[in-house]
Amino acid sequence: MPNSLLTVSDQMGREMQVHPHPKRIVSLVPSQTELLYDLGLDAEVLGITKFCIHPDQWFRTKTRIGGTKDVNIELIKSLEPDLIIANKEENEKEQIEALRQFAPVWVSDIVNYSEAFTMIRSVAQITGRVAHGQQLLAKIEKAFQQMPSHPLHPSAAYLIWKDPYMTVGSDTFIHNILSLAGFQNCFAATLRYPAITVADLQEKAPEYLFLSSEPYPFKMKHIKALQADLPHTKIHLVNGEMFSWYGSRMQFTPGYIGELLQSIV
Repeated sequence: MPNSLLTVSDQMGREMQVHPHPKRIVSLVPSQTELLYDLGLDAEVLGITKFCIHPDQWFRTKTRIGGTKDVNIELIKSLEPDLIIANKEENEKEQIEALRQFAPVWVSDIVNYSEAFTMIRSVAQITGRVAHGQQLLAKIEKAFQQMPSHPLHPSAAYLIWKDPYMTVGSDTFIHNILSLAGFQNCFAATLRYPAITVADLQEKAPEYLFLSSEPYPFKMKHIKALQADLPHTKIHLVNGEMFSWYGSRMQFTPGYIGELLQSIV
């Protein structure tokens, strides 16, 4: 007899039916693509985005179905997926609705550590990798329990984009990681990813300013330009994946934060 379908709900509260062990998965989110790999899946994953750079062997061999904001719906349909994994923030609502016309789409919605845990547990369940998920979660939990934080809780701002400069509000995963690392987000009164100016940064006068490696690839030249306007702020380049990837890469975040604190405190 064929396996009966499993009824599950995604993080948007939407109920759907999926196969207990899906064999034709498409992932629209880089951090969740890496999670699928670390859950022990391989041949079951058919399609990923052009931004799914981890693991490298998947990036080089899996079918690329477009970007996170502009997926190729017809190409995905041709893969005949039995499960599509998406994210509320990273993917477009209209495209998710179009994909739902021919496959179950499980959508994550993550703004903090706890919701990331829930996502990992859920994805492990719907892909039939519960044991792998439990092992991964135990590893991540242990790492975060040992993660150091800045003892003085200094003010900080975090830039993700240039032209215009964009920072992070209090309802973002990056904000949560900053808080766990002991920093007070200067723009915590805002939501999502507001555009700001140099004048805004000067008004806030953060003790630290972090320039992310993604989605905008900040470089040393950007530190030099901003330092002229913020002479009393300590400006550092940081690995954006360690602050914003909410999948299995979280197991490395505490170690990275520890190294960062050692280098700047």
